[in-house]
Amino acid sequence: MSQCLIEFVDIHYTYPGSSQPALNGLNLCIPARKKTALIGQNGCGKTTLFLLANGLVKPQGGKVYYQGQPLVYNRRHLMELRQKVGLVFQNPEQQIVASTVEEDISYGLCNLGLPDKEITQRVEQALSEFRLTEFAGKPVHHLSLGQKKRVSLADVMVLQPELLLLDEPTAYLDQLYTRQLMTTLKKIDAAGTTILMATHDLNLVYRWADWIIVLDQGRLVLEGTPKDVFSQREILEELHLGVPLIFDLVSQVSEFLESESLATTPLLIERLRSLFL
Repeated sequence: MSQCLIEFVDIHYTYPGSSQPALNGLNLCIPARKKTALIGQNGCGKTTLFLLANGLVKPQGGKVYYQGQPLVYNRRHLMELRQKVGLVFQNPEQQIVASTVEEDISYGLCNLGLPDKEITQRVEQALSEFRLTEFAGKPVHHLSLGQKKRVSLADVMVLQPELLLLDEPTAYLDQLYTRQLMTTLKKIDAAGTTILMATHDLNLVYRWADWIIVLDQGRLVLEGTPKDVFSQREILEELHLGVPLIFDLVSQVSEFLESESLATTPLLIERLRSLFL
């Protein structure tokens, strides 16, 4: 596995008023330069993990390390961390703070005290890259959900983070916006940003991820390549997750062909696996 970009060591966290730990002795490494998917049932600890990675909450036990160094929870270090680790929430309304698109994208840069010329240049670049130029002066609350999600992603990427955290980025999006988002994420990955995505869409995970992490009740249950993780069918079914439809289909076809005494069977199986596995 690649070098850890961010590591969680024996992490414990319970929300005030709750008797159920959100994270319960979690040990986890997020590999650098891999497209990593985080899956699990609601309440498994995915969102809490993101908040810890971004320094929005502090573990009650254990330590979080970024590039081998433990997080320091003071204003200066947290500002530096949040330039490196960008978090995009499932609901874009949670992070939109300004009245217009252009102002919203510039907000984080202004807080860094960058020169006006550099802010203008980076905002214009972000507007172009995220297909928001025509909406630059438009009130954010007039945008569609898909457009707001693009704004929230631009808000984060304008800071040029090393790690991008996406919490259910395709939730409530139609197929067109989902395809556009995945095209954008492909460019972000190619530019060198590590992406960690939490999602319930197993078919998307199967098509997109290099590495998969499975959480349950605040603990790591499985991790590995899509093929390795989705081969653990019994464990995934016990967690009420299942496997992607296409993985299930190809596995069944492969089993059928292996049971047949056909000279072409190995070639067919290999072709199926090369296409889907």
